[in-house]
Amino acid sequence: MKIAFTDREADIMHVLWECGPSVVSDVQKQLKKLELPPGYRLSFSGEQENFAETVGYMVESLLLAIIFIYLILASQFGSFTQPLAIMFSLPLALFGVSLGLALGRSSFNMMSMVGIIMLMGLVVKNAILLVDFANKARERGSDRTQALVDAGQLRLRPIIMTTLAMIFGMLPTALALGAGSEFRAPMAYAVIGGLITSTLLTLIVVPVVYTYLDDFGDWFGSWAMRFTKRPDEYAEYLEYRRTHGHAPKEKKHADGRSADAAAGRD
Repeated sequence: MKIAFTDREADIMHVLWECGPSVVSDVQKQLKKLELPPGYRLSFSGEQENFAETVGYMVESLLLAIIFIYLILASQFGSFTQPLAIMFSLPLALFGVSLGLALGRSSFNMMSMVGIIMLMGLVVKNAILLVDFANKARERGSDRTQALVDAGQLRLRPIIMTTLAMIFGMLPTALALGAGSEFRAPMAYAVIGGLITSTLLTLIVVPVVYTYLDDFGDWFGSWAMRFTKRPDEYAEYLEYRRTHGHAPKEKKHADGRSADAAAGRD
């Protein structure tokens, strides 16, 4: 217990040594039950105050990382919906993060948050391999279902190889063999757990989400063409969908431009 005066106000400080987030959470629950008289307030300072500030910065970094990932994927795939299917692998990694921290008997701290930010760029590579292969197969004439099945079969080996390489690369940090390595171990727990679950679930969930988003894109495109195309072009579009089961792909010229761009209609 320590009493100090700041700006003519008395600060009564009780120091808690070596208290983790779980201890602080229990203390906060008990403090909420107290009925303080007028003029009194409760607050945390020291490491807990710094930790709360760091969490805010980490959340901002995480949101920026997600936004930039979406913008880059949208520009590369030329679609607004396919990046959503790829980024659906991000929440799948959070289950593995929780499981990894639980098995490692670690808590959610600054290093585990750094591991989560690292995962945002690592887990999407599996979905990128699947979606990119499926798109190229569909351009060669395969139907959507067969393209996704072939993507899962032919891209399984590189997905497993890259995932195992990253997992084994994080094992020395997770084992905490060196001096002071216990501080960095939660980062490895989060990365390893997130990679395992995201790899297993991405092979199942991402193709399903890709299918639903592709159907939504076809429906929205069909609805928009009612107002942007001539009646004969819209009838031709509907006939193509009834015959082939999907929307026609945009035709490209030898120079890589679309048909509309080549005709000067963009």
